[in-house]
Amino acid sequence: MGEQRTTLITGGNSGIGEALAKKLVARGERVVSVGLEQPTWTHELLAAYRADLSNLEETRAIAQEICRDHAIDRLVHNAGVILPNLLPDARPEDILMLAQLHLGAPMLLTQAALEGMLARRFGRIVFVSSRAAMGAATRSAYSATKAGVHGMARTWALELAASGITVNVVAPGPILTDNFWGIIPKDSEQQERMARNVPVGRLGSREDVAHAISFFLDERSDFVTGQVLYVCGGTSLVGLGP
Repeated sequence: MGEQRTTLITGGNSGIGEALAKKLVARGERVVSVGLEQPTWTHELLAAYRADLSNLEETRAIAQEICRDHAIDRLVHNAGVILPNLLPDARPEDILMLAQLHLGAPMLLTQAALEGMLARRFGRIVFVSSRAAMGAATRSAYSATKAGVHGMARTWALELAASGITVNVVAPGPILTDNFWGIIPKDSEQQERMARNVPVGRLGSREDVAHAISFFLDERSDFVTGQVLYVCGGTSLVGLGP
């Protein structure tokens, strides 16, 4: 058994983040969750904070607080929102908000945790991006900022490679979460049609993505950095269709 690590998960209160948090604590690992809401469950290995990561100053403050209270070894930036609009209705303000949430927030959190990671010569940083980074209708702000995640992750991977810190990206396709059902009605014909358009014949689960993230978090994955792993049932190859 290796050293017990502490993983900070943004958006750890729901969806993919919650699935990952439960997976880690079940393995006896410490988890720190930060999100808009507190998790609805408790565990002796779980610490929870509430913050709006789309707010720059609130994020700066919570980053300092968390890293004062915990030695963060691994960071999973999972928090995100979509804000869908076709181009005529797209708003530049949405790009600014999502740039803070998808890019500014993980930068502040990583900066706060970096001193400890460098001192321990160990760190794992994983971004949860999206297949939509390749382009998707109604996703102007979302696709732009998620594509930015890929560039930032590769840059950090190069900068931190010699320090025992890896930086990778998991890019899910259509995953059954509240974010998904906020756009596609649950159990609707539209959902069924989308599932049929996925090459593997189904939509993804939270656990599918948590499994992929846990690979990048593993101590044995130290020779893998700067990579984007699409967990998408093959939709990165063919798209989702109408």
